[in-house]
Amino acid sequence: MTNKRLTIGKLQFRATDGLILAALAFFSVLAIIFYYQIDGWWILVLKNIAVAAAYILFNQFSEHATKKFWKFFLRVAAVTLTYAYLFGAVDKFQLLIQGRWMDDYVLDFEQWTFGVQPTLWLEDFISKPLTEWLMFSYVIYVPMYPVLCGIIYYLRGELAMEDYFFTLGFTNILCDIGFILFPVASPMYYIKQLYTVPLDGWVWTFLGECMRKYLHFAGGSIPSPHTAAATIMWIMAYRYHRPSFWILSPIVLSLYVSTFYCRYHYVTDAVVGILVAFLALATAPVLMKLWDKIATRKAASST
Repeated sequence: MTNKRLTIGKLQFRATDGLILAALAFFSVLAIIFYYQIDGWWILVLKNIAVAAAYILFNQFSEHATKKFWKFFLRVAAVTLTYAYLFGAVDKFQLLIQGRWMDDYVLDFEQWTFGVQPTLWLEDFISKPLTEWLMFSYVIYVPMYPVLCGIIYYLRGELAMEDYFFTLGFTNILCDIGFILFPVASPMYYIKQLYTVPLDGWVWTFLGECMRKYLHFAGGSIPSPHTAAATIMWIMAYRYHRPSFWILSPIVLSLYVSTFYCRYHYVTDAVVGILVAFLALATAPVLMKLWDKIATRKAASST
């Protein structure tokens, strides 16, 4: 990746910018085409336009910032918050194709594979200390997102940060598309009544349940964006800052287990999330090179 910028008028866009704006445009077009199936479709389109405008504005502030911290902070804020917005925006599209939740297929597959329902079978092993650790692993993912970015930026530079951003964003968007193609409600929405052992813990468990209550919704399940994004972070840490890789290793491995132990996902969701991450890692360099070629041709045609 050479981080070439595509110039349109007075604005310059990097590969990550193109990815984000394309995703916002795609979901807007989808809302317009299927307006009769999507409640408040026009509000969603207006929100997407507003988010795109705010994203471009934040990036302009970042470009013109003279201090390294503010350049970094504004860029991270723009990219991270927009990825979070896209995760919520896909909610209205989940039943667009299938028309219903597909959890039965996942439950039948896992019963056939394991001979038990894993998230129910794990009730035999629930304890407060284990729940607290796994909730920590699940929740720490949120601050880990920008913190690792800061480490990469300050130690390896802007180019490495953009590699991290693009690959992470592409992974998130693949997950968003997966939610539409194969909508799964997740255990706490589909088989909640079957759980008999509560997930008791302390501070991190409280925070994990707050995430479930205020940030999650039915769906957004397969591929697991938690395992997908965590895998990207882990690999990027290995690529750009090996000490962070070793520090993150027990956390990421525990996070994989936390997704189904804590009943946010099925085992299948977690495995598919990891596979999607490796698909993104293989595909992202090709897309970034394509972006560089387009930017180069545009620059040549303008001279």
